Amino acid sequence: MTTADITVQHAVALSPAQISDVLQLINATAQADGTMPISEHVLLHLRQGGDAHGQHLLARDSDDHLVGYAHLDVTDTVQGASAEILVEPQRRREGVGRTMITALDDLVAGSRLRLWAHGEQPGARELAESLGFRSVRVLWQMRRSLLAALPRPVIPPGIEIRSFDPAADCDAWVALNARAFSNHPEQGGWTRADLDLRMSEPWFDPAGFLLATQVETGALVGFHWTKVHGFDPAEGHTHAHGHVQAHHSTHAASHTHAHEPIGEVYVVGVSPDYRGSGLGRALTILGLEHLRHLGLAQAMLYVDAGNTRAIRLYEGLGFARWDTDVMYQRQASANVR
Repeated sequence: MTTADITVQHAVALSPAQISDVLQLINATAQADGTMPISEHVLLHLRQGGDAHGQHLLARDSDDHLVGYAHLDVTDTVQGASAEILVEPQRRREGVGRTMITALDDLVAGSRLRLWAHGEQPGARELAESLGFRSVRVLWQMRRSLLAALPRPVIPPGIEIRSFDPAADCDAWVALNARAFSNHPEQGGWTRADLDLRMSEPWFDPAGFLLATQVETGALVGFHWTKVHGFDPAEGHTHAHGHVQAHHSTHAASHTHAHEPIGEVYVVGVSPDYRGSGLGRALTILGLEHLRHLGLAQAMLYVDAGNTRAIRLYEGLGFARWDTDVMYQRQASANVR
């Protein structure tokens, strides 16, 4: 498939050379836009060549230089295939993105294609709308200063807080996560392999993975998994700070940060039996205290714009909207060439 000097290649798995090219493209895109152009889940697998369910499109110019990349996930047969696309900043508005979307349409063969746009980039919105896509989901990034006062955490009676033990807590956490997010297929569908993959990342720190357990039974009933990272686009991911020191990548040599290290409210989950008890709020505050004790100045989190209950909780703790990710979708009959 070509347009002008662009050729689009389809791959099920990526070679080390292709991985290096994609991570360099992510670096350039992130530096230009000030936001990560692709999701964490894709990045976790990307450095290993991809996962069994992902497919890749690589757009190259006549000099074999990578100018565009798309990741396609076809596992959701109900909602439709989803894709994430990035185009080299200096090659935007030349038809590269449109060509890759056309190639994605061909690959999904009539499925309702969905596109994620990370950050409110006007060009991404214009391209999506010009091809008949409409916004169907909005994800907020929220931030707050860790230098501002935090309220006192009120832990429900009969609950104690401790750190995650990788040798003993994995299976119990996977089970609780599934119950806590039973209505959220992405988060609630995590398996032990998904947990193991994240624990193998250099940013993983069990000291910042807080668990709430029942004193009498020891049962796991809630958690707050914090994450401390500085953006390292050359690696295509984050870069731990605090308990875990800087690391190096086999795919890129640069270790420049696009911003100072920042703490993240990565995941907060509570057993359905403890909803409304204040446990989620207490865990959130305790996690923020942990991030503050590491000497960090800011914390961030992601939340669905439609999750008004969670947004009220976070706004009550001093968070404010910072940026937005948008999912676009169109019906198969709306394909535009």
